[in-house]
Amino acid sequence: MSKVLIHPATYNDVRLAVNQAFEIFPLPLKGKKVLIKPNVLRASEAKESIVTNPAVLRAVVDKVEELGASSIVVGDNPGLFDYGANEQSFIKTGLMEASKGHYQNIGDDSVRVGFIAEFLPSVSVSRAVMEADVIISLPKFKTHGLTVMTGAIKNSYGILPGAQKAMLHKAAGSPGRFHEVVVEVFRLRVPDLFIVDAVVGMEGNGPASPDLRDIGLILASDNAVAMDSVIATMMGLEPGRLRFLQKAKEAGLGDYDLDTIEVIGELKRLPDFKLPPLGGEVLLQNEAIQQMIHSRTVLRPKADPDQCTGCGTCVDHCPVSALSIGDKSIPQVDDGVCIACFCCQEMCPEKAIALR
Repeated sequence: MSKVLIHPATYNDVRLAVNQAFEIFPLPLKGKKVLIKPNVLRASEAKESIVTNPAVLRAVVDKVEELGASSIVVGDNPGLFDYGANEQSFIKTGLMEASKGHYQNIGDDSVRVGFIAEFLPSVSVSRAVMEADVIISLPKFKTHGLTVMTGAIKNSYGILPGAQKAMLHKAAGSPGRFHEVVVEVFRLRVPDLFIVDAVVGMEGNGPASPDLRDIGLILASDNAVAMDSVIATMMGLEPGRLRFLQKAKEAGLGDYDLDTIEVIGELKRLPDFKLPPLGGEVLLQNEAIQQMIHSRTVLRPKADPDQCTGCGTCVDHCPVSALSIGDKSIPQVDDGVCIACFCCQEMCPEKAIALR
């Protein structure tokens, strides 16, 4: 039987809940390489509650240090809005300071792995994800216009750097199929522990809604399906109606039936919780959203010959080797290989690369 912890918390005393999570779900961290992955949708202020709160990250980093991890990496690949702005997203949100020097731009080094041919035959996954001994995922308690809610499973979508996220949105073509894509990405490397920031949650048309909700909880589990079932229940959703939970159960990743979940704490439905319009079913038919997704898949880096010095920094940092120095001593991009992560733009010392 899976367990889910529901623990009262504020951002001032969140360490108490984190300690309890590690007591109930102990991890052998001594001498291990640990990746801590918050939810970093885009650059924003912490008070907007779009990302995992820095207080939650800081408490988890402190705990992992105490437990003797040999190395700690804190990182994420921002969503559709901020490709190539990993570092700035962490700085503005306060997560850089909270990472205590363990931040790493996990978007600038990746490995190619096989995927699902009907969507993409292969995808690039941040190397830090695939090489970690232990992954601790720190989702945010939020709604989502396409998957209705975002939690433990959806947080793993950030293991993909760059425009692959938009490419998979586009390839899915329907909300139901996108739910399945999210699960397939999650399966590439299932995290070992989930600690959800539900101190202040988000309702309405997330994942960047201004409608915030004071909830005052930290949730934790070592099973993502059980965790997301509890989140769904709190939001007033029937877990079994969410396609990504159906798919996860079919894949043997866990069970969303509350009768199979031991809840440690008090599970209560949040009264009058606002869900996305129509539960997200119409988002992929929204022309403006489709245009935005398409625009993210066609952007490619281009060097300004007047600024570029041909130093090769962009070539060295391209995680998929899509760049090379051309005849005019400026980088050229292979459109068929580029994943539009824009690490080249972020790393260029001359700021000579633009997105076109």
